[in-house]
Amino acid sequence: MPDDAFDQIMASVDAPLVVVTTVAEDERAGCLVGFHAQSSIGPERYCVWLSKANHTYRVALRSSHLAVHFLGADDLPMAERFGTQTGEEVDKFAGLDVSDSEYGVPLVDALPNRIVLERTALLDDGGDHVCLMTRVVDAQSAGSFTPLRVSDAAHLDPGHEADERAIEP
Repeated sequence: MPDDAFDQIMASVDAPLVVVTTVAEDERAGCLVGFHAQSSIGPERYCVWLSKANHTYRVALRSSHLAVHFLGADDLPMAERFGTQTGEEVDKFAGLDVSDSEYGVPLVDALPNRIVLERTALLDDGGDHVCLMTRVVDAQSAGSFTPLRVSDAAHLDPGHEADERAIEP
């Protein structure tokens, strides 16, 4: 396979970006995610892949629920906030209006298109991301929107590089 063939295909797909939030033992976390997908129609299921380098991954390992906030075309500042900083160093929620779901998951009020998920399984195949398989327990929508896509945020420098791995989860 040519070295850049896979990258070219994925760039053409241009996935929508989301912010994933979670909480465990009163420790909130959130990150920008490009790897996510609906995985079942009935029952409603959703998968999210989190980078092993991220603080959010380590918190999600200890949590039962998470929220996926779908970013609109005007939400680049939110993508920057959750994608270019690390939760080990900053509180990404500082200064934001945040509500808690009935499961305690932080919900960013400025991002009204979201689903709340209950983790049902976790798959780690040795790659740099781990798949959290979930069941949808709540969904909220403010109506149709144009998603913010990976290409819209390509200029952002991530808080962690893909090859960084957590020493201990």
